[in-house]
Amino acid sequence: MTHDRTAAAFPANRRTFLGRSGLSLGSLAMASLAGRSTHAATASSGLAGLPHFAPRAKRVIYLFQSGAPSQFESFDHKPKLAELHETELPDSVRMGQRLTGMTSGQSSFPVARSKFAFTQHGSGGTWISELFPHIAAQADELCVVRSMHTEAINHDPAVTFFQTGSQLAGRPSMGAWIAYGLGSLNDNLPSFLVMVSRGTGRAAGQPLYDRLWGSGPLPSRYQGVKLRAAAEPILYLANPAGCPPQIRRQMLDDLRGLNQHALERLHDPEIATRIEQYELAFRMQSAVPELVDLADEPEHVLDMYGPDVHKPGTYARNCLLARRLAERDVRFIQLYHMGWDQHDNLPDHMSKQAKDVDQPTAGLIADLKQRGLLDDTLIIWGGEFGRTVYCQGTLTNETYGRDHHPRCFSIFMAGGGIQGGRTYGTTDDYGYNIVDQPVHVNDLHATVLHCMGIDHKRLTVPFQGLDLRLSGVEERRVVSEILA
Repeated sequence: MTHDRTAAAFPANRRTFLGRSGLSLGSLAMASLAGRSTHAATASSGLAGLPHFAPRAKRVIYLFQSGAPSQFESFDHKPKLAELHETELPDSVRMGQRLTGMTSGQSSFPVARSKFAFTQHGSGGTWISELFPHIAAQADELCVVRSMHTEAINHDPAVTFFQTGSQLAGRPSMGAWIAYGLGSLNDNLPSFLVMVSRGTGRAAGQPLYDRLWGSGPLPSRYQGVKLRAAAEPILYLANPAGCPPQIRRQMLDDLRGLNQHALERLHDPEIATRIEQYELAFRMQSAVPELVDLADEPEHVLDMYGPDVHKPGTYARNCLLARRLAERDVRFIQLYHMGWDQHDNLPDHMSKQAKDVDQPTAGLIADLKQRGLLDDTLIIWGGEFGRTVYCQGTLTNETYGRDHHPRCFSIFMAGGGIQGGRTYGTTDDYGYNIVDQPVHVNDLHATVLHCMGIDHKRLTVPFQGLDLRLSGVEERRVVSEILA
């Protein structure tokens, strides 16, 4: 009779059927909760059997430059463009490749040289634009990959591709995959934290959606938590007025009992997530204010990040917070910096945008290094695709613009088992096609997972008839040549 009443109250569905089979995520979550004291704070160990091998990095800081920085003004020096300037891009170079709707109607595709000088830096002689003098000073820590390529030619699918391994929205993000596989190193903060800043290069930057740091079909406990530049850095974390901590604790204990009862009946993994997240939020009430309070930072450290570090919400402040999160062993730290979409007036707009990120990025690398954290922190810097060698709109002696270009572009990596002081991959004299050592977006994913001790082919989750993985379903490879 009791069984009948339960079945009536909770109609059978696929989730409850799988839950009652005894092999569900809910069952595993219940087992992991068993034996903990009510207020215990124990970092999650992740999936059984992971890491698959000794990791090179413990954590990732992903500095995503939303809007797509031009490789011609950053890390891919093309000296022959000086003599090719204002000439038409040859059909033999373009080879009928797809153009966006913004330039497909142009009758002319004049080559535009960069207005900015390049010089070599570090022991490896890495070519870096004059727009990035502070990053250039860290050249011996950088591996510049000049042969990235993607199939996505528009912003949203291209950004989604980098974040989730697929152009289709709704897949787990890179941070969620890593948190799911490896668990948390920190008891009092989420394993995946996200910060967003808006640059000065182009005020109306491309939009960013919360799904970019979502968990997709993975339990929602693995999605990224957004850290805001506001009096309340994480929404709904503070106790409401008139509710002291002891009352909140009593309420959570009662709520936990109710949720635990529901979990035992339904085996729904989201109920287990709810229990864990309420407890984490309670611990974060003291951890987050301590994190964002910079009173203990010496002035010489603040100076490393540049003057904007004193302004909440800036890229510089977020870089400093990224270092503080790394110190606290947050597993995946994602910074999005908007404003890199320079379709016109690129010399002016990109100069401002580069100034936003140059000193803070270099300061973050140097600060991690001086604290002994760079060796086990993997840093990634780059956008969703590159920029065209031909000018979008009118080419003048003073200004030019560049359209989207997925065929080849540059990013850089540092720390976490990556070889510093080198470049990888070669593009043609026009910077239009890859000549040697191509690196696909999913190759990058495979390489990041490898640095974290994960075999990208073995971290999967069944979903809609596929064994989903971050590196996609096609054959991809770890770029072992860039590993230290």
